[in-house]
Amino acid sequence: MKQGPQLALAGLFHSGDNRPMRSSFLSRFRLPRPALALASLALLAGCASDPDLVQRADALVAPAGLQREEVRGGPFVLTAYVHARPKAPLLRVYLEGDGRAWITRNQVSPDPTPHTAMGLRLAASDGGDVVYLARPCQFTPMARNPICQPEYWAGLRYSPLVVSAMDEALSRYVARLQPARLELVGFSGGGAIAVLLAARRKDVSAIRTVAGNLDHVAVNQWHKVSQMPGSLNPIDVAAQVERIPQLHVSGAEDTVIPTAITHSFVDQVGRCAGLVTVQGMAHQSDWDRLWPKLLAVPLPCTAKQP
Repeated sequence: MKQGPQLALAGLFHSGDNRPMRSSFLSRFRLPRPALALASLALLAGCASDPDLVQRADALVAPAGLQREEVRGGPFVLTAYVHARPKAPLLRVYLEGDGRAWITRNQVSPDPTPHTAMGLRLAASDGGDVVYLARPCQFTPMARNPICQPEYWAGLRYSPLVVSAMDEALSRYVARLQPARLELVGFSGGGAIAVLLAARRKDVSAIRTVAGNLDHVAVNQWHKVSQMPGSLNPIDVAAQVERIPQLHVSGAEDTVIPTAITHSFVDQVGRCAGLVTVQGMAHQSDWDRLWPKLLAVPLPCTAKQP
C-alpha cells in the first residue's frame, strides 16, 4: 500500500500513524454510531429554498466581499459566491458539503440548503481570489430548478450527472477568470466532489479537503446505512489524482467521517497526498477559525507555496 506523508503543525495538529490499514480499520475506533440512514427516499414536493438561509449566507460573506451569483451547470442552476480578479495567480474554488440532506433517520429533506454552510465559511476566511459553488439545489429557489428531486442530495449526490454539472459550472468560471493556477477545496461531501472533479480535469493544481467524504462506501459501512450505488466514489479514482498535490484535514473527534477513512484515501494516493489530524475538532466544528493556519501548511510535491 502506498504511504502518503503525515503532517503536523505546532501543537494544534496531530499527524496520523504510517502503519498499513487493516481491512477492518474502522474497528480501531470506539465511537458512537449516530442515527444516520440512507434509507428509502420519501420523494417530497420541491419547495423554495429557505430565504432566511440565503440572507444569512449573504450577510456571512459580505465582509469578505463575496457576491452571490447563479451559474448554469448541466440541468441545474447553481448558486455561487465570487470574489476574484481576472487572471489571478491562484484561484481557489470552494465546494459545499452535502447540506441538510435528511430531516430524520428515514425522511429526506425537501431542501438541502446547509444551515451552517461550512464550505462558504471557509471561502469567506480565505482572503484570496475565491469562487464558492453550492451543490445542486442548495440556496437556489426550487422554481429555478424543476429537475431538483431529493435523490440528487441523497443516493445520487455524487452521481455522474451531479459531478458533470459541477464540472460545467467550474469550467464557466475558469473560462471567465482565466487563473494561472486552480485549487479545489471541499468540505465534507464537497471533498468527494473536489476529488471527482480533479480526476476528470487537466487544470487542477492542488486539492484540499476538510472532513472530506473520500470513500462513501466505507463511511456508509461504518454507520451501517444504505450504500449509494448511483454515486461515484472518490477512492476509486485515487490513481487518477496521484500526481496532484493535496492535503486532507480531519478532526480527531470526527465521528461522522473518522480519520481512519481519510488515512486510507491518503495511503491510496501516495506521496503527493498529506493528512493533517486536528485535535479537538469534530465534523461540524468551527473549521473556518483555523482555516488561515491550515492554508499555510505546505502541500506535498510542491517546492513553493503562494
